[in-house]
Amino acid sequence: MRTKTKALSARRAAAATVALGACLTLAAPAGAASAQPSDPVPTVFFGDSYTADFGIAPPGSDEAPLRQLACLQAKENYPTVATRQLKAQGVSLDVRSDRSCGGALTHHFWSEQKIKLPFPYTAPPQQNALNDGTKLVAGGMGGNTLGFAAILKQCSDRLRGPEGDLLPSEAQDPGDPAERCRDHFERGDGKAWLEGRFERVEDDLDEMLERIGYFAPNAETVLVGYPRIVPEDASKCREPAPGEQERPLADIREDALEFLDEKVQQRLNEVMRRKAKEYGETFVDLYSATGGNTACDGARRGIGGLLENSQYGAAGGRQIPWFVHPNPTGRDLQARHVADAIKKALAT
Repeated sequence: MRTKTKALSARRAAAATVALGACLTLAAPAGAASAQPSDPVPTVFFGDSYTADFGIAPPGSDEAPLRQLACLQAKENYPTVATRQLKAQGVSLDVRSDRSCGGALTHHFWSEQKIKLPFPYTAPPQQNALNDGTKLVAGGMGGNTLGFAAILKQCSDRLRGPEGDLLPSEAQDPGDPAERCRDHFERGDGKAWLEGRFERVEDDLDEMLERIGYFAPNAETVLVGYPRIVPEDASKCREPAPGEQERPLADIREDALEFLDEKVQQRLNEVMRRKAKEYGETFVDLYSATGGNTACDGARRGIGGLLENSQYGAAGGRQIPWFVHPNPTGRDLQARHVADAIKKALAT
C-alpha cells in the first residue's frame, strides 16, 4: 500500500486546523506508519443514504446505536458486507467507524448534520473519525448536494403530495407542472439551478477529498459512485416489477426518466470519476456496473421502486418506500464491487 501526503489548500487550511483538535480528541490512537497485507487495515467509511443503505432492516449497530439509528444506517449495509467478503479473501479491515448517514450532504463531511427524522439528532462531522493512523477511507457523497430529491419531486406529481412527505426537500419549482420536468431543467431558471448544483458538487468534492488527504495523509481513498436507477431503455419502466402494483418510477414521464439518466446520473457519475482521478484515488463506477439491475429490471432489480415498500415498518400509519435506494440485491452488488476496488487499492 503506497503512502501519500497531501497538502490542504491555503483557503481551507484555517478551517481544517480548527477541526483538527476535535479529530485528534475523538480519533483512535494512530498505528504503524504502514499496514502490512496481513495486518488489519484501519478503516473509516463515510457517506449518505446510499452508503448507509437506507431501507434495509434493521437499522443501527453496536458502534454508535443512537447515531446509526438516527442516520437510518442499515446494520447490514454494504460497508459491513464488503468487510466480511474481504475477510474471506484474506484482507482484514479494522473498521474504526462507519459515519454514513441518510440525508447527508457533502459538506456534512466537515460540518454537523441536523437530523429531524426519525428523531431529532445532531450527527458530528464525518471527518472526525479520521487520523494519521487511518489507512483506508471509503464511501460516497454528492447526490444530496446535487438536490436529487428536489429533482425527483419536480418530475412527479405523486411525490409532491402526501406520498412524498417522508422524502426530504420540495420540488425545485413547485409552480411548474411535473409533466414539464425535462423542459424545466433544460432551459431558463431550472437549467441555471441545475448548473449551479453541479458546480457546488464539484467544489464540495474538492473540499472533501482535500480534507481526507489532510486528516488521513496515509490513507487510500475509495470514492464510491451511485448505482444506476433508470435503464438505457426507459420503456422498461412502464411495467411494475413482479409482485408489485406500482410502476418502478411511479408517474415520472419517460422523457423525464431519460433526462434523469443522461443529464443527472451519468453526469454526476462522471464528475465523481474525474475528481477521484484528479486526486489520484480509486473510483468505484457502480453506474456502469449495474446497468442490468436498475429499478426497472424486474426480478433482477437492485434498486427499490420509488414508492415500493422498503423493509422498514410504518411511519405515521404509512409504509416507508425505498425512494430508489438499493435493496438487498443492490446492496450485495455495491459490496462486491467496493470489496474488489478496496482489495486492488490496498495492493498498490
